[in-house]
Amino acid sequence: MITTTMLHLLVAFDRMLQRAKDEDGQTLAEYGLIMSVIAVAVVVSAGIAFRGAIVAAFDSASACLGGTCS
Repeated sequence: MITTTMLHLLVAFDRMLQRAKDEDGQTLAEYGLIMSVIAVAVVVSAGIAFRGAIVAAFDSASACLGGTCS
């Protein structure tokens, strides 16, 4: 009885250690962080590249709101 109980406890402990050693979730989190850094870099680059068009669009919108829309 005690031997089978100890065996079950050892098997459960071994399974818990195997789950702790599993790195699939960590890899997924690392890929997620890399993708978020890339996404932020793309947004910042687009903002810099299209700065003139963005400023012109906001100037046009503010002019229309002011009543001098062309």
